Amino acid sequence: MKDYLLKHPWKIIEDSFHPQHNKITESIMSIGNGYMGQRANFEEKYSGETMQGSYLAGIYYPDKTRVGWWKNGYPEYFAKVLNNVNWIGIDVIIDGEALDWEKVKITEFHRELDMQHSILRKQIKFITAENSKFTIESERFCSWTRKELGIISYKCYSDNFNGTIEIRSLLDFDVYNEDSNYDEQFWNHQAEGYEGPTAYVQAVTKKTNFEVRAAMRDKFDSDQEYKMSEIEQAKKAGYSYKMQCSGSCRFELTKKVIIVSSFYTESSKLGKYSHELLDAVDGISYQSLKKEHAEAWEQIWHNSDILINGDVAAQQGIRFNIFHLHQTYSGDDARLNIGPKGFTGEKYGGSTYWDTEAYCLPFYLGNSDQQVARNLLLYRYKHLRKAIENAEKLGFHSGAALYPKVTMNGEECHNEWEITFEEIHRNGAIAYAIYDYTVYTGDESYLYEDGGLEVLVGIARFWRQRVNWSEDKKAFVMLGVTGPNEYENNVNNNWYTNYIAVWCLKYTIESLQNLESRDANAYRDLLKKLNLNSEELNSWHELVDNMYFPYDREKQLVLQQDGFLDKELIPVNALDAKHRPLNQNWSWDRILRSCYIKQADVLQGMYFFENDFDLDTIRRHFKFYEPLTVHESSLSPCVHSILACRIGEFEKAYEMYLRTARLDLDDYNNDTEDGLHITSMAGTWMSIVKGFAGMKLEAEKLEFNPYLPEQWDAYSFKIRFRSNIIQLKVEKSTILISNFQGDAITLTISGKAIDVPASGSIAVNRK
Repeated sequence: MKDYLLKHPWKIIEDSFHPQHNKITESIMSIGNGYMGQRANFEEKYSGETMQGSYLAGIYYPDKTRVGWWKNGYPEYFAKVLNNVNWIGIDVIIDGEALDWEKVKITEFHRELDMQHSILRKQIKFITAENSKFTIESERFCSWTRKELGIISYKCYSDNFNGTIEIRSLLDFDVYNEDSNYDEQFWNHQAEGYEGPTAYVQAVTKKTNFEVRAAMRDKFDSDQEYKMSEIEQAKKAGYSYKMQCSGSCRFELTKKVIIVSSFYTESSKLGKYSHELLDAVDGISYQSLKKEHAEAWEQIWHNSDILINGDVAAQQGIRFNIFHLHQTYSGDDARLNIGPKGFTGEKYGGSTYWDTEAYCLPFYLGNSDQQVARNLLLYRYKHLRKAIENAEKLGFHSGAALYPKVTMNGEECHNEWEITFEEIHRNGAIAYAIYDYTVYTGDESYLYEDGGLEVLVGIARFWRQRVNWSEDKKAFVMLGVTGPNEYENNVNNNWYTNYIAVWCLKYTIESLQNLESRDANAYRDLLKKLNLNSEELNSWHELVDNMYFPYDREKQLVLQQDGFLDKELIPVNALDAKHRPLNQNWSWDRILRSCYIKQADVLQGMYFFENDFDLDTIRRHFKFYEPLTVHESSLSPCVHSILACRIGEFEKAYEMYLRTARLDLDDYNNDTEDGLHITSMAGTWMSIVKGFAGMKLEAEKLEFNPYLPEQWDAYSFKIRFRSNIIQLKVEKSTILISNFQGDAITLTISGKAIDVPASGSIAVNRK
C-alpha cells in the first residue's frame, strides 16, 4: 500500500513531490470526458519515471501476435489503445536550459485533482542554479460540454530573474506507446503547419487508417515585451514566446486545443471541422469555458454522488471511483465500450472485457439514462456476427456464438491460450447483462425486438456444443476451461462456468416461450431466421436436466472444479507477507498448483444467482473460499463485500469495501502506475448500493436492507429505477427515503413494504 496522497472528500492531493510514485499519480489524476483522456503528465519536461498518455475513443492498432506455437483459431493480433497526440506540452526554457522537474530544485509542490469539477491543477515553486525563484501554476481540463476541446491555463512568474526566458507551446505527434515493440511507432505522419492563428498536426494510424488532427490556438499575455514565432519541427507545431527579463517576469498562457478523428468525422473534413470548433471557442474566455464545464460536472454529481459522513477515506474512495467511471464512458455511442484502464493507461489494450457486463452495467443502470446501459447491450448485438465467426474458428457451427474475451471490433484479440480458448464464462456474463437490463428497466424491446434473443440463442448453441456426455458420470461435463479464477487454468467442470451455462440455456428457453406467448408470428419468424427447431430445443432441455456439478457431500460444498480438494489448503493469512502479491513473486507453475484464488469464482456465481441459494449455503461457501482468496484481481473485493453484507460479516464487508474503493488510491496490488482499474470501480458503487444498502430486485420491486458501517455516521445515494429517481439516506436511527421523480412507488425496507409518494419522503426507524 502507498499512503502519500492526502485524504479529502472532493480532491486527490499530492502536497509534496514523490518522484518514486509519479507514474501512479499520473494514473490517479487522469482527466477525460468519454471522448478523450489525458494522464496527469507534466506540461513541462520531466526526465524521471513517466508514461506519456493521451487517448482518443475508438482509436486502436492491431499489433501482430507473435508466438512460436501457433494454434488454429489463435487471434491474429492484439489490439492496442494508442498514445495519441501530446497536446499539453509547454516547454519553459530559462537562459537556454529547458526546465526539467527531475533536475530543478523544487521548494514547494502541490498537485491536485478536483473531482467535483474534473480539473487538474498544480503549483510548483523552484529555484534555478543562479538562485532565481520561480512559481508556475497550471490547470487543465477536457471539456464535458465541448468533447473535442482540451484547455490549459498556464501562469509563470518570478520577482528576481534577470535573463532570457522562452515559452514553447507545442502539439507533438512524435509519440510512442510504452508497450510498443522495439520503439515501433503506430502512426504515419501526414502534416504539420499553420493556418492564420492556428497550429495543427495530423497523423494516420498504420493498418487501421484512423486519422487524427489536433489544432491549437494560444492567447499569451506578459508584463514583458516578447517575440512570437512559429516552431518548425517535423511532427510538431506550435508557438515560441521569447522575452528578456530584468528583475522580474510574469506571463500567462491559455492554450485551446481541438482534437478530431475520422472515427467521428470524414477524413476530408477534419481540417475544416477542427477550425470551426476552434472558431466557436475563440472568443470565449478560459473562465467561461471552465464555468460551463464545472456546471456540467455539478449536474453529474447531483445525480450520482454518494455521500458518506464520518469517514473521509471512504468518501474520497467512492467519489474517486464514480468520477472515473463517468470520465470513461458517457454512453452516447453504441460503437464504444469500457476498457479496463479507460483513458488512464495502455495495459489490456483499451479493449472490452466481460467486466462491462458483470460489473459496469449495474452502475449505469442506476446512475444514467436508460439508453446508456442499452447501448452497452447494442454493442454486443452489433458484434454477434463476429462472435459466430470466433466460434467457427474454434470448430463450432450452426450459429454458435463465442464472444471474445478481449475485443475492439468483435474479433478476439487476446494472446494467451488459456484465456482465449478457455475462459468461456464471458459468454454467460453477456447473457446475464441482457437479463439484468430487462428485469431492472422493464424494457423488453431489446430482448424481443432488437436482437437480444438472437444473442441468447447464439450463446445457448455454443454451450450445447461445448459440453460432452460422460459415461462415467452419466452427465454432461465441460472440460478444459478457465473460470473467473485465473489462477486455475485448463480445469474440468469449473462450477461457475457449468452453472452459468445451464442458466443461459434456461433463460433462453424461457425467453423464447415468452415470445411465442406474446407474438406467435414473431416467434415463428425468429425460429425460421435462426434455423432453430424442436430437436435443437429438446437438446437444450436435456443439458439443463443433466449437467454435472462438482460437489463434496461431506463438506456440503460445491467445488470450484474437479479435484480442488486435492490441493494443500493453506489459508492466505498463513502466508508470509513477502510472497504477496503472488503474481509478482511466484512462478506461474507454483500459482497453478496452489489453492489460492485470484478472484471470486464460486462466490461470483452465488452473487449473480443469489436467489438460488439460502443464506446458510452462501455463508458456508464464503467461509470456505474467502480465506483462500488473495484478491489479486481488482474485480474480487466488491463481490466479497456484497456477500459479506448478506451473511452479516460486516467487518469483512467493510475491509473489502475499502480495498475496492481505494484499490488504486493506495495502490494495493502494486500496479496503478500503468493505469487505473476502471471496470472494477463500478464494484465500489455496488459494494455500497447492493452491499451496505442491501438493494435487490424482487418481483419487480426494489428491496433495501440497509446496514450502516460503524465507521460512518450516515450515507446517502440516489438510484434511478425505471421512471423514478429515489434517494436513500441511512442514519444511525433512521432511514429516509425520498422520491424525486416519477409516480408513487412501493419499496421494501428491511422486510417491510413502504409506500413513498410522488415528490415525497418517508422516514423509517432502523431496527
